[in-house]
Amino acid sequence: MSDPNNLNIRGAVDLGAVAAQRDAQQRAAAAAASGATAGVVRDVTEATFETDVMQQSLTVPVVLDLWATWCQPCKTLSPVLEALAAEYDGRFVLAKVDVDANPQIAQAFQVQSIPSVFAVIQGQPLPLFQGALPESQIRPVLDALLAEAAKVGVAGSLAPAETPEPPAEPEPDPDADAAYTAMEQGDWEAARAAFERLAARDPGDEQARAGLAAASLYARIGDVDRVAAVAAADAAPTDVAQQILAADIAAADGDADAAFTRLIDTVRRTDGDDRAAAREHLVELFDVIGAADPRVAKARIALANALF
Repeated sequence: MSDPNNLNIRGAVDLGAVAAQRDAQQRAAAAAASGATAGVVRDVTEATFETDVMQQSLTVPVVLDLWATWCQPCKTLSPVLEALAAEYDGRFVLAKVDVDANPQIAQAFQVQSIPSVFAVIQGQPLPLFQGALPESQIRPVLDALLAEAAKVGVAGSLAPAETPEPPAEPEPDPDADAAYTAMEQGDWEAARAAFERLAARDPGDEQARAGLAAASLYARIGDVDRVAAVAAADAAPTDVAQQILAADIAAADGDADAAFTRLIDTVRRTDGDDRAAAREHLVELFDVIGAADPRVAKARIALANALF
């Protein structure tokens, strides 16, 4: 087992945020099953927008979640918003808008990317944030929104149709618990095994895939002398194995840009199997950092330019 003190295990993937998002998904499912989200979470269309958003915003702030079925970050964000809507118990309404099915709403809000989150107070739109933020960053945004709404007299509460039973605590997932515990302890092989079980159960689980990629990253680094490894890579710019190791070290230290740049430069300098190895490893690091991270989008463009 590696000494976790030798590595910044939160540099590449914020395991606390990943675990929190998984918990939000479970809480959202439990709240929906118990009826806690009835009325406070709505699927809004162009036909119902006037009633469910504009008129509703006269008494209760409305938070718009603009999403699409093909958007992976949307699948991470929406359960967090749904869980918070249930927790805030009618102090705001969450209106979910599928931008593909309702393009006029997306055009009205001048949506450039999704997920995008807006608020409407007394019929006036207010941009909140873009991207799949973690719950810890969304809460202060909602609290500030409710404070602003109260200043203009929109401080009502949407009473649920029925008083639901408190949502049940989500059942612990032994594989998820094992994965995160192993990562915190620096037992990368045990973490990989647990994340592989999670991914096998749900191939579309982006968090499990990111966790598996991160555990594999730290397992590859092991107990290497990081300073010496980076120096060796700098001295041998065409040695793909050295460049990959140095890129892994940069990613583990949280410097994704340096990791991406090193491998993209390697792609430019090499060809054949060496170039393919550098490109494939770069794509694997994209999974470690996460597709929603803007640094990944920037690196994908740079990689395309290097290849073509």
